[in-house]
Amino acid sequence: MADHNAAPALETARLMLRRHRVQDFDALHAMWSEPKIYHCILGRPPTREESWSRLLRYAGHWTLMGFGYWAVEDRLTSTFLGELGFADYHRDITPSLDETPELGWALTTASHGKGYATEALLAVTAWGDLNLNRARTACIIAPANTASIRVAEKIGFHEAARITYKSEPTLLYYRPLNRRRSLIT
Repeated sequence: MADHNAAPALETARLMLRRHRVQDFDALHAMWSEPKIYHCILGRPPTREESWSRLLRYAGHWTLMGFGYWAVEDRLTSTFLGELGFADYHRDITPSLDETPELGWALTTASHGKGYATEALLAVTAWGDLNLNRARTACIIAPANTASIRVAEKIGFHEAARITYKSEPTLLYYRPLNRRRSLIT
């Protein structure tokens, strides 16, 4: 029986995007513990408890919101490469992101520079264009995270504001949903 409250499987040429599993926990925690990953996002390595809460939060988004994060794996080797998707974190920022799904992504350091983020995010934004009942999506990025800024712009995000989040300068990006694209693809 299909679980309609879980991430639908999405495939790209090289990647499988699927729901998270309990078995992903160790790989997820290891990825978030990599300095290049946590530096621009968390600012410090997470505890195992925080990583476990992250995994549970992903499942909860799908159940309560109808959208959420996918685990990303290599289609040939089934190696965990990272995660990405939409969330509603109720962030304390201005302008508010309430009612605007926020796209986020993190891939293992070993998978950087191979085009995986762009490939996976194009599949996810196409899914969002078809399935999200909103006018736009958003993402926030640390100004020092130039690789993520390039990816965001490549997939159609445009800088909307320079804001402060948790006392840190942050860039806010928006991407309008493209219903026309979703009907064509």
